[in-house]
Amino acid sequence: MKSLHKWMMGALLSLAMGWAGAADFTLGPGDIVKISVYGNPDLGIETRVSESGSITFPLVGQVDVNGLNTPAAERKIAGLLESGGFLKKPQVNLVVSQIQSRQVSVLGQVNRPGRFPLEGKRSVMDLLALAGGFNPDGGDTISLIRKRDGKVSKTVIDVVEMVRTGELAKDLDLEPNDILYAERSPRFYIYGEVQRPGAFRLERQMTVIQALAVGGGLSPRGTERGIRVKRRGADGKEQIVQVKHDDLLQVDDVVYVKESWF
Repeated sequence: MKSLHKWMMGALLSLAMGWAGAADFTLGPGDIVKISVYGNPDLGIETRVSESGSITFPLVGQVDVNGLNTPAAERKIAGLLESGGFLKKPQVNLVVSQIQSRQVSVLGQVNRPGRFPLEGKRSVMDLLALAGGFNPDGGDTISLIRKRDGKVSKTVIDVVEMVRTGELAKDLDLEPNDILYAERSPRFYIYGEVQRPGAFRLERQMTVIQALAVGGGLSPRGTERGIRVKRRGADGKEQIVQVKHDDLLQVDDVVYVKESWF
């Protein structure tokens, strides 16, 4: 499992490093753009798209650019300069220097949490890569939280299982204002007569005897007989479960290793 996590981290970071800047970004309120006109340095400006989706450009005034991609915005400004009689066949260049209108939040157990620009078409795995992948406390799942028409939905994506099975249809495309939350890895607890009592990551299909090994094995006074597990039931009440070595542990199980009488 650890080797799979290391491989995924490397793959995600490689993906992030291989990204190219989006040339056809769709403009929206808050975005900061740099605009220049070839041969006319006095017309070069850096400005922010207003809440109404417009910018103010020299000579032509207010220009509505909301929802336009960069080539379309360039053509619109060029057309206004030409139709207004200011320039003949102007060559306009527009670059988005800061994206504010289309962002996704990546939170939880990732190496670089924060808000990230949604440049073009991006998926859950793309943004996980940009956030540096899971940190050491991260689990295997990402929760995608989105609000549509006043309703909030949550979709849990098992990243490890998706990669393992190749079911990339679960790698959903993201939209502005989506929230990704990297869940913490599930834990189990072990105490009593073991070498290293404490809280540990619960791996998939982990058995009682494997948990004992993670805890460093028995102390000189410990015994494998009569290992008990404290487990919280569906009703929220704690119960004591007698377990066998090959029984599977559950999230938040507390394993107690008794002292040998002999």
